[in-house]
Amino acid sequence: MKWRLIGPFRGGRVLAVTGVTSQPNTYYFGAVAGGVWKTTDGGVTWDPLFDKETTSSIGSIAVSESDPNVIYVGTGEACIRGNISFGDGVYRSNDGGKTWNNVRLKDTRHIGKVIVHPTNPDVALVAALGHAYGKNTERGIFRTRDGGKTWEKVLYLDDRTGGIDIVFDPQNPHVLFAAMWEGYRTPWTLNSGGEKDGLYRSNDDGTTWKRVEGNGMPEGPLGKIGVAVSGADANVVYALIEAKKGGLYRSDDGGTNWTLINDDHRFRQRAWYFTHIWADPRDSNKVYIANTGLFRSNDGGKSFERLNAPHGDHHGLWIDPHNPSRLINGNDGGATISIDGGKNWSTQMNQPTAQFYHVTADNDFPYRVYGTQQDNSSVGIATASDRGYIDRADWDAVGGGESGYVAVDPRDSHIVYAGSYFGYISRLDRRTNQVQNIQQWPLDPDGYNAAVQKYRYTWTMPIVFSPHDPNILYHSSQYLFRSKDGGHSWETLGGDLTRNDKTKQQDSGGPITKDQASIEFYDLIFTVAESPKQRGLIWVGTDDGLIQLTRDDGKTWTNVTPKGFPEWAMISLIEPSPFDAGTAYAAVDAHKLDDFKPYIFKTSDFGKTWSPITTGLPNSSYVHAVREDPKRKGLLYAGTETGAWVSFDEGAHWQALQLNLPTTPVHDLIIHGDDLVVATHGRAFWVLDDISPLRQANGAIAGEDAHLFASRTATRTRMGHTRRRRYAIGENPPDGAALYYYLKEEPKEHIKLELLDTQGKVIRAFTSEEKKKDGAPDEWERDEAAEHVPAKAGLNEFTWDLRYEPPKKIPAAIYDEGEPSGPLVLPGNYQVRLTVGPKSVTAPLEVAMDPRVKTSAEDLRKQFDLMLRMRDRQDEMNKAILAIRDLRGQLQALEKRLGSSEPAKPVVATAADLRKKISAIEEELVQVNSKASEDELNYPTKLNSKLGYLQNAVDSADAQPTEAELGVYAELDLQLESQLAKWREVLAKDVPAFNDTMQKNNVPLIAPSTTKSN
Repeated sequence: MKWRLIGPFRGGRVLAVTGVTSQPNTYYFGAVAGGVWKTTDGGVTWDPLFDKETTSSIGSIAVSESDPNVIYVGTGEACIRGNISFGDGVYRSNDGGKTWNNVRLKDTRHIGKVIVHPTNPDVALVAALGHAYGKNTERGIFRTRDGGKTWEKVLYLDDRTGGIDIVFDPQNPHVLFAAMWEGYRTPWTLNSGGEKDGLYRSNDDGTTWKRVEGNGMPEGPLGKIGVAVSGADANVVYALIEAKKGGLYRSDDGGTNWTLINDDHRFRQRAWYFTHIWADPRDSNKVYIANTGLFRSNDGGKSFERLNAPHGDHHGLWIDPHNPSRLINGNDGGATISIDGGKNWSTQMNQPTAQFYHVTADNDFPYRVYGTQQDNSSVGIATASDRGYIDRADWDAVGGGESGYVAVDPRDSHIVYAGSYFGYISRLDRRTNQVQNIQQWPLDPDGYNAAVQKYRYTWTMPIVFSPHDPNILYHSSQYLFRSKDGGHSWETLGGDLTRNDKTKQQDSGGPITKDQASIEFYDLIFTVAESPKQRGLIWVGTDDGLIQLTRDDGKTWTNVTPKGFPEWAMISLIEPSPFDAGTAYAAVDAHKLDDFKPYIFKTSDFGKTWSPITTGLPNSSYVHAVREDPKRKGLLYAGTETGAWVSFDEGAHWQALQLNLPTTPVHDLIIHGDDLVVATHGRAFWVLDDISPLRQANGAIAGEDAHLFASRTATRTRMGHTRRRRYAIGENPPDGAALYYYLKEEPKEHIKLELLDTQGKVIRAFTSEEKKKDGAPDEWERDEAAEHVPAKAGLNEFTWDLRYEPPKKIPAAIYDEGEPSGPLVLPGNYQVRLTVGPKSVTAPLEVAMDPRVKTSAEDLRKQFDLMLRMRDRQDEMNKAILAIRDLRGQLQALEKRLGSSEPAKPVVATAADLRKKISAIEEELVQVNSKASEDELNYPTKLNSKLGYLQNAVDSADAQPTEAELGVYAELDLQLESQLAKWREVLAKDVPAFNDTMQKNNVPLIAPSTTKSN
């Protein structure tokens, strides 16, 4: 089984960026929840380097200038927004990112900056913020002088204040500046700033530090600080400071005296999220600031121009110290490169690092999945396309914004409801592309705290349809709302269902800069779910730790909150069982209380009692979502902060379902038909196609030598499947029927996989023997059908393309418009037969028609019959060609052996005549001069290409053959029969006659070899 990335290829948030001074096309970026990526072609393509590490959140990345193979990565972003993930220390690579080692500082959780000594790759310093949601002591400034084997804590203030920025003096690395920050969160507030916050300087490689204060520095309390030292003049130091009189400060004497240069609010807003600054390495008056825009000053910070970097909300910048026109920028839309000083930038549409909050799907074929991407728009993306891959044309925005739910009308996928923060909801009608605001209470709450709100809305609010009535849409604040008219009106079901603790609804932001962006709004309903088994039975979970239940459509409510998790933890998602009305599952997230343990609970009595079900889940990866499979009771799936999990026994035991899924937060998952779809919060959308093996799994299978799973119904389409992974494209599902089988151990002999029709006739057969490929030499990248089945110990998967056996192949043959193939099978019932040693097992397989196609069964049969006739005739032709070549080879060998001796002349002359005769037949069947794909522009096509061209025409769509196709086939068939008749005459007359001549001359007989069938 394999997860399939569908996209979109649109970048997510990036803080960490760097280039390599000695390699002008090599750059790295670290996504906040998508791992480390590398390009060696200037951003045309990016490769992931961190997929199998234990964390995906990257706060900082640094490449050693003295040895570019050495890379340090500080994990856990330190721009502490409400959806941050966490890290587990510092990683080091000694081979350019191919392999990684965790080099400690695991409890730092969030790292603001990593820097490497310019001449010694074993010396590095780390500014570690520490726990974002609690106190801890592994924070501050750390130094290693042995490549990460050991670390010294060289600057520590207290268990709330950590390091956020650190820089070397580029001209004197003994001198460093570091910024210390008391930045932290709780579920209901954000703090930026404290008494000990400030800028610190070291003159002895970081061994001792002194706080920079007075002499023009602003009075405290201070908040977040960014610092930069000019590479052109070490006396010039810039500091961007959050304070009451904050702004851009400049020192011209190495950090002793300071002057406020610029207090523009564009550089001070949301200081906790931004406050990033960089000095140009060649010009002391050139300085960059990142905020909602990326800005540059050429006059020492007095005035700024905005650079047209893609996207907005900028956080990272690397400037090549030897070539300042070479930049890489990290922002909330990904990483982007400029080689002309910021005039032009590379695309961010090749980075599948989107952060999605939830996922839903429509009922179309192929179905689309929907979600909202952090710092971008909502997305509705196809899970398959008729081009063989999923591209930009296959997804679009569907209203709403960056952070909400999406709900698609189950009757009409043109109608899409989508949300965002502050309770925004929109209704999109795809027929008109009009997006209507249908907010329950459209009053702008920006800048106010939660306590004064009539309705409390947070960043992500539920929007879900009733499973019983598609006219009913649920939404929530601290109240549960219901609309029966598409959002035109909303009714309230009951009262405030939260704790409504006013002490947790106060101002957010800290002592300096308020930040009332709704993500800290608290005491509200976070998840809503109506039982699919009982109408009017509705579960709600709140972000302040309550589970409420109504069994009378909202008239009365009962608090059914379980015990066993921290008070004030968030009920992230409730999943009512599709099998039993009294059964439900709850995923509880306590990480904002600095508790990373997984919490999942189950009730089977309408919430009267609950049981924890977390055995097997990692103790440091909190749970976002839990779902029950609608076809197998007790088969559960869970999404955690680091991946996907499965349980086969109602949650009693869990095991990883990671497979090839990168380490990344899984915020939501759904089962759609036979697929499992996950919304990752860092690596876009992924699909696990055909979960039949999970549904059929049991303990007895492991004891069998071989087990063949029953496959899901295969849909007969012409979508194709492109495997070209260097392109920024999503992957189509397997093109045909995915066949799964388990082998207890790797067999010593080749196994066989056969497909049988309703009469038990084998229509396609494969073995595990790897045969030599005999196609034409490659001229471009292309997808080749698998010709052998895997046979490894464990679970194996092979995709049958739903086609009959192709005609016999001609080695290195050139076809003008595509190679011939067998016909697609007709819709109906088939059998799969697996043979391992003496044992054979069979399983049924149903093939269904593409539901979009309305062609009659009679017309499909006409197409199939013609395709099969053409396949058989091409098979006959190709075998004749191979036999001709074999016979010619024997004749040539005979002529060479006999030479020009007088007694042999009659035999040699007869052989030459026969060789010319059969070559003339071959030259009508196949263009013998064609050796490359476009040679037939010079050498006219022959019957093999003409029949191949016609077969592709007949096979171009699900339709009966056209009159022209039937006419051309009749003509080509006559031409083919003429040549085959000549060949049959050669076999019947010329070869025996030649053998008589040889016999009379005492020469051993010849005959063409028997061509084996496929």
